[in-house]
Amino acid sequence: MDTPLTDPATWITAVSIIVLLFLSGFFSGSETALTAASRGKLRSNADKGSKSALRALDITNDNERLIGSVLLGNNVVNILATSLATALLTTIFGQNGVAVATLVMTLLVLIFAEVLPKTYAITNPEKVASLVSLPISWVVVVFAPVVTAVRFLVNGVLRVFGVQTDPDSQILAVREEIVGALQLGHSEGFVEKEDRDRILGALDLNERTVEEIMLHRSGIEMIDADLPPAEVLKQCLDSNHTRLPLYRDSPENIVGILHAKDLLRAMHKMMADGVMTAEELDNFDILSVAMEPYFVPETATLDDQMRQFLRRHTHFALVVDEYGTLEGLITLEDILEEIVGEIADEFDTDETGGPEQTSDGAYLIDGAMTIRDLNRAHDWNLPDEEANTVAGLVIHEAQMIPVEGQVFSFHGFRFEVITKEENRLAQLKVRQL
Repeated sequence: MDTPLTDPATWITAVSIIVLLFLSGFFSGSETALTAASRGKLRSNADKGSKSALRALDITNDNERLIGSVLLGNNVVNILATSLATALLTTIFGQNGVAVATLVMTLLVLIFAEVLPKTYAITNPEKVASLVSLPISWVVVVFAPVVTAVRFLVNGVLRVFGVQTDPDSQILAVREEIVGALQLGHSEGFVEKEDRDRILGALDLNERTVEEIMLHRSGIEMIDADLPPAEVLKQCLDSNHTRLPLYRDSPENIVGILHAKDLLRAMHKMMADGVMTAEELDNFDILSVAMEPYFVPETATLDDQMRQFLRRHTHFALVVDEYGTLEGLITLEDILEEIVGEIADEFDTDETGGPEQTSDGAYLIDGAMTIRDLNRAHDWNLPDEEANTVAGLVIHEAQMIPVEGQVFSFHGFRFEVITKEENRLAQLKVRQL
């Protein structure tokens, strides 16, 4: 008569438990690898011809179905392994076999089916995800009916408690994932602030409107189209800009956009005979060399406007509100500055290196500076939902037009009005409390 240790059934059961522990480790490692793998790296590998990486991308498109299938397989093998171990050790140790089986299986599952495979998978997520993609894809297909039934049951239970689920939603949106990775990388010193700001600026183009960055109409240089051509030429040469709006009767009535090169070409053409008479200059029609004005709505997003600039082969537009009233102007350079930062040239003589810091740690800031630029410069978090500029934020919070010397405290900052120009807050002193 065979003893438990010499009975072939005992050894078959023991081998079965080892195989089931291996499968448990496979499911645990696969779950960790497929959820931790970077979809960007998998896509890069797939583009290089890796079929396993492409397969890993496909099965991770539906995370809920993937995780449901893996968890189902993992639980089945774990329960089966524990049941076999209990039966085996009860045969060997009698009633004490249950306690022994609990202790032994807890250690084996913890070490060989959880910690070990998950540690390896998290160390090489893309490699492991590609390796397990084929067998996991079979598991997903085999368990699909059961997983579908479980999902239906779970969603039904959640609805009973008032929780609505979106089957098409992703666990993490791509944009939020990128932003979070950049912020984490910057806080840990792996990503430079300038690099972070450039990428975040590009991501934000679709969230921001033309109104937020346009040059307000009060700062636009214009030329009266009814002025003598000689005076128009002088103003054009005195300006730092190559494109200037032309108006007639009222600055609201823009009739064209004058390009300095077009004006100079016309003047050069009139001098083809070597001389340009005063009569020729007086009879010159300035609108004959002006371009049609290009108007855009203030609600257009920066991403859409940049595409329009590239499609139209221009980079200068006038911004109007819903009533067609001129609000300001925007250029392609303004949009690019939201990504790369301030772009200064030899004519930008009024550009400064940024807000000037005072001895008490405060900053002297132009009231027209945008809140976004201030936040990016100092890593602050002033809200920009209700106002675009620092002066606008102060007026919104104060619910009044402040006077010089008036001080306000809100959002964790102290704002002092230094100078005013009529009703505009020209300069403010800002200090974090």
